[in-house]
This record gives sequence, structure tokens and C-alpha cells, in this order.
Amino acid sequence: MSGLMRLDLSDNHFSGSIPVIISEFKALIDLRLGGNSLGGRIPSAIIDLGMLCTLNISSNGLTGEIPSGLSKMVMLQQLDVSHNHLTGTLASVAELRGLTDLNISYNLFTGPIPAALVKFLNVSFYSFLGNPSLCVDCGLNCDAGRNFSRCVHSSDDHKGLTKFQTAMVVLGTSVPFFAVVVGVGVMLQCRQRKKLDIEDGANLFDRVMEATEDLNDKYIIGKGAHGTVYKASLRNNEGVYAVKKLTFGDSKQGRTSIVREIETVGKVRHRNLVKLEDILIKKNYGLILYRYMQNGSLHDILHEAYPPPLLDWSMRCNIALGTAHGLAYLHFDCDPAIVHGDIKPMNILLDADLEPHISDFGIATLLDQSSSALISSTLRGTIGYIAPEYAFTSTKSKESDVYSYGVVLLELLTRKKAVDPSFADRLHIVRWVRSIWNEKVEIGLIMDEGVYNNRYDSFVREQVIEVLQLALRCTDSEASKRPSMRVVVKELEHVYEALRMKLN
Repeated sequence: MSGLMRLDLSDNHFSGSIPVIISEFKALIDLRLGGNSLGGRIPSAIIDLGMLCTLNISSNGLTGEIPSGLSKMVMLQQLDVSHNHLTGTLASVAELRGLTDLNISYNLFTGPIPAALVKFLNVSFYSFLGNPSLCVDCGLNCDAGRNFSRCVHSSDDHKGLTKFQTAMVVLGTSVPFFAVVVGVGVMLQCRQRKKLDIEDGANLFDRVMEATEDLNDKYIIGKGAHGTVYKASLRNNEGVYAVKKLTFGDSKQGRTSIVREIETVGKVRHRNLVKLEDILIKKNYGLILYRYMQNGSLHDILHEAYPPPLLDWSMRCNIALGTAHGLAYLHFDCDPAIVHGDIKPMNILLDADLEPHISDFGIATLLDQSSSALISSTLRGTIGYIAPEYAFTSTKSKESDVYSYGVVLLELLTRKKAVDPSFADRLHIVRWVRSIWNEKVEIGLIMDEGVYNNRYDSFVREQVIEVLQLALRCTDSEASKRPSMRVVVKELEHVYEALRMKLN
């Protein structure tokens, strides 16, 4: 298979080492081996894959150093080696000049984070966590540096040794004394490092409290079952954040909850998931800082804004596809898989380009790797979006997320709420659409008229029907008949690509 371009063997039970023969697949642009039980070293021959753009070997048991000579992989853009037992420095990784996405978390890497990789540190410091012997250079301009140890320069070491040598001359070459001095020096250095971290965190906390006037209600932009969200515009153009306050009091359960959210969000990165920016934990509550989304939520755009903003078919397709991508990532690319449990328009945030970002996945239930569902008494969902099987069981599953997504898709098509006052007999949107839709019914009786603000009306009509049928399959009363989010992504990609070709 010398022409093979994509090879995905992830999330299986493969063992042994990565075979050297993999380097003979010269046409590979995408290689995914993550989520297996592979061991041994990364074969140096892997650098011969000169066309490779994506390499994911995360969540295995790989050991040793990353091979040198990675500069030969000029096409490599995405590298994920997280959750292994890799050692050595990151010098070879810094040779990858074309990288746009990097995750080296939870390994045993040592030494300074190279200057060429600091941009990834600023984007998401979580991609570097779990490597206790990594350090950052105090001279580097890295916002996330406070989360790591500071590197000690050789000049500093030399000065320190000179002082020790002087003391040794005066007091003799007493080994016990030398040990005491070293111990005191290390203790003071650790205390100084801890003080710096605390001061950095306290400084950010003060700026957030100043920007929100101590979390005044007038800055609230959202409320949910898991906390209140404030808008914080820091002074001196330091950024605009959505600040989520989680109150946990003195209970261990509350602290455990926020730690679970932090750990979950920290491990997950995707362009269609809300990105965690920083964490501030106080005695009785925690503040979690997210990137602020200029266009609010999908709920705001669909139902709250007046006059309602124009959303043509292309915009709706992009929102539907982006949301599907994010949810598929949670279901299939996270280890263990994540069930969101509360997919709804309020939890789909839109940036300046109307690109969707799923929020609140960090407090979702983590599924065990060997199970497709996990019983949870804490996630109840929202009326109108809850799958029908949830009336008989407290189990949340991927299939229930698919149902909720299908409801969102219907809202996106019709611009009606899941439980809308216009529905007779207290119908919800799924039953309402099913009660009036068949192949002979004019689709315009169901769809929002804004969908047709497009010069290709007949073409759009066929696409709308295709997506409507997909939404109805997602909301099938039998969970086993619903498509997976991977299937949803594939079908929506086909729709969106056909639309792009038509518009061009």
C-alpha cells in the first residue's frame, strides 16, 4: 500500500513496539496510533515520513527520547505524544518549524522549554503539564510561565558555587555543613518560586475583581446549573474573559467537583470547544477564565437578539458542522470518552466569525474506556433536549448527546425553541416537526424563512431537506437507530462541501 495517505489505528489494543516498516509508507500525511498499548522507543526511521502532516501516538507506553532529526519532517503540523513515558529534552521537537498544534503533556521530559515552543505554551499550557522537570526561562515572554518552574542559568549556578566555595574555605570541607547549606538553599529557592507563583495568581485575581467590581451582578452574562458567568474586560487591553464562578464552600465534594472540571478541560483541546485560559482558586470558590465569545450563545442569536440577525444557509451549515466536530471529538478522540450531558444552544458559544464553541463539557461525565455510558445522578440535562430513554434510566450516553444535538439542529433550521409557545398541545420541537413533515409538505412551512436568503433556492431546499432528515434520525426515539457523531460529521461535511462548490 505504497500510496496510503491516512492510517488510523487509534483506540484499539495493539501492543509491542511501533514497527520500523511504518517508515516505508512514504505517502502518509496522517498517522494515528494513539490509545493503544504500544511500548518501546519511537523508531528513528519515522523521520523518513517527509509528507506527514499529523502524528498522534498519544496514550501509549512509549519510552526513551524523541528521535533527533525531526527537522526533516518539514510538513508536520500536528504532533501529539501526550500520556507516554518519554524522556529527554524538547530540543528535537523545537526543530519542527511547521508545527501548528503540539501536545507533549504527561511524560517525563526535562530541561527548558525551547523558545521556539513558547508560542504553544502561551496558547495552552495544559499541553505541557505532567512533566515535573520541565522549566521556563524567566527571560522568555510567556504568559503561562507561572505554571512551571523557572530555569536556573549556568551563570547563576557559578555564582552560587563560588559562595559555597568561599564558605568551604572559611569553615572547612565539612560534608555535613555542605549538605545543610545546600538544603537551606534549595528550601529558600522553592519558597521564592512558590511566592512568585502566588503573586502572579493574586495579581490576575485582583485584575479580574477590579474589572467586574467584585463580581457585581451587572457583569453577569449567563447563569447555569454549575455556576454564574461574568464578563471581565481587563484594563490596558489585557484581554476580555468570560469568568465562571464555581462556589464549593468548605465541602470536599465541592472542591472535588471543580478539580474534576479543571482536569477535564485541561486535557481537551479542539477549535470547536471553549478554551480554558486560566484558573484561580480561592478558599470557598473558584474562578475559571474562558475566552470571551463576542456573539454570545446560539440561543442568543436564534431567540434573544432583536431584530433577529440574518443567518443564511451557509452560516447555519457552518454552525451545525462545527458543533458536530466538537461533539465528535469529545465522544471519540478523548481518552476516556466524554459525554457532555447538556447539549443545547445556550452551551454553544459563537466567536466573532460565528464559529461555534461548545462550553460546559468540562463538567460532563467521563466515560470509562470500556463503557459507552456511565450512571450519573448529577447531570440532569435540560427539558426539551433530554432523550426519551432518560425518562426510564439515569444513564447518560453518547446516544443521548446525539439526541440533544438533533434538537439543536432542528432549532437551527426552524428558529423555534425546543419548547415553543407556538406549538399546540404542549408539543416540543421534535414532535412538532414530525407531526407536519412528509415529502409532500412544502419545506417552507417548517423552516425559518431566513434559510432561503440565498440565490440558489432550489439547491438550498434540497440541502435543507437532507439536513432535516439527518436531524430526525438523530432524534429517533430508539437510541440504537441514531447515527454516531462521526457519521453526523461525515454527512454534514458532504453538505457543506457541496454548498461551497456551488457558491464558488
